Amino acid sequence: QVQLVESGGGLVQPGGSLRLSCAASRNIFSIYTMGWYRQAPGKQRELVATITSGGSTNYADSVKGRFTISRDNAKSTVDLQMNALKPEDTAVYYCNADLHGLFRSWGQGTQVTVSS
Repeated sequence: QVQLVESGGGLVQPGGSLRLSCAASRNIFSIYTMGWYRQAPGKQRELVATITSGGSTNYADSVKGRFTISRDNAKSTVDLQMNALKPEDTAVYYCNADLHGLFRSWGQGTQVTVSS
């Protein structure tokens, strides 16, 4: 079990930037694949980005070139830098920890609202 707490969400104008952070409770964090997911009202939760224990990343097509995921194993944190934000990025963003598909943990989520 890894406890996750997200922070950094808020209200931003289109074209603006936000940096989300996820803090994990355990130092075993380093062996987990970490990810960010998001869920808009009436929509399914969708993958935004993942980063493996070795630092390999994957992104949803909709955020490529705009979002960057990173991790600091010494601090047990994973961040999501979000640039050039669009109204369609509005959602609750959730941090995820995955251990070989056997164990998964979710944070409580943080609201990101991009509005004109």
